[in-house]
Amino acid sequence: MNSKLHEQCCRAPDSAAAPLTPAQADELLAQLGSQWQRDEQARSLRRTFDFADYRETLAFVNAVAWIAERQDHHPDLLVRYRDCTVTFTTHCVGGLSINDFICAARVGRLLDE
Repeated sequence: MNSKLHEQCCRAPDSAAAPLTPAQADELLAQLGSQWQRDEQARSLRRTFDFADYRETLAFVNAVAWIAERQDHHPDLLVRYRDCTVTFTTHCVGGLSINDFICAARVGRLLDE
């Protein structure tokens, strides 16, 4: 891969494309760091982010929404008072695609630097 995941842009989804293989997904997961988890059964990528209060949680949710809109790739968000769980999957391929990892890398950079 020529560039870091967070520097890439999502590609238009191709419903005829196959999801990433477990080996491909694991290789990309290693680039994200240990806090993201791949759920093979759900065919998704997930991470929970913790915050001091609800205001910080909502600020994060709004930043994730901005990334999702810019990349046209939208996660499921489980929002609670002091945390938010972000889950990516590519529904049209029935599993994980490169877009999930690109967006996860961009979301992770919101707090990891």
